Amino acid sequence: MFDLLSFNWEALLIDVGFKALKIIGIFIAFIIVKKIGNKVIDRAFTRLQEKQNISLGRAHTLQKLMENVLSYALIFIFVASIFSIFNISVASLIAGAGIVGLAVGFGAQGLVSDVVTGFFLLLEKQIDVNDYVTIGAIDGVVEAVGLRTTQLRGFDGTLHYIPNRDITSVSNHSRGNMRALVDIGIAYGEDIDQAITVMQEACDKVAAGNSVIVEGPNVIGVQAIGTSDIVLRVIAKTVNGEQWGVERAFRKAIKEAFETKGIEIPLPHQVTIHRNGDGPQRMGQS
Repeated sequence: MFDLLSFNWEALLIDVGFKALKIIGIFIAFIIVKKIGNKVIDRAFTRLQEKQNISLGRAHTLQKLMENVLSYALIFIFVASIFSIFNISVASLIAGAGIVGLAVGFGAQGLVSDVVTGFFLLLEKQIDVNDYVTIGAIDGVVEAVGLRTTQLRGFDGTLHYIPNRDITSVSNHSRGNMRALVDIGIAYGEDIDQAITVMQEACDKVAAGNSVIVEGPNVIGVQAIGTSDIVLRVIAKTVNGEQWGVERAFRKAIKEAFETKGIEIPLPHQVTIHRNGDGPQRMGQS
């Protein structure tokens, strides 16, 4: 029978205290090594970017990946160190984990799929940090590409965590120049050739003072004939990510130029016909 009085409580407390101190020391070492490792990785990729002329987005993508790998490796070492403090064999633990892994293997298929998909996303350079992409139904800017998830910041500020296995198609809008496109409607009674000339002059003035426009602008002519207007289209190529600002500048310049030249941008018109016993009669137009 266990004798509480004869048990060496002092030795137990000392042993527990030493183990607690070791755990605290290992945890502090984990934090310090992680911070030092992240700084080393950051400096290494900064130098690599300068020497190898790697794009900033690509450098940030690979840097985030290396930081994730470092974190996983340090967590494994930390757990193994804790086990050694309690005299638990790491080798036997791994062997036991292998047996348990057979039981949970089917449940881990998603994790394996995440890692494999993430690897190919990085290998094929499909997306990089700071790229504007569309993944499924989500638009946004890539903030991180990891082995398990890809982080996408939506334009409303929402940060989306997308499992890599769910990424079946990617549309990258940040590769090469982009197109600025503006459609402007004019009234049916206006001179189309005059309107095209006015649009071209207005857009040329915008391009003259805007270095992000790399080609054009060109007014390509009548794009559509609507119910109450004739739609004219102007296009230009811009530096990636600047197309929306250029489109806004075109619209403003064209609107002001049309007002100066007296060219009407019509509102939708609707004719109401009232029928009575004598036949249809026009009641009004708006």
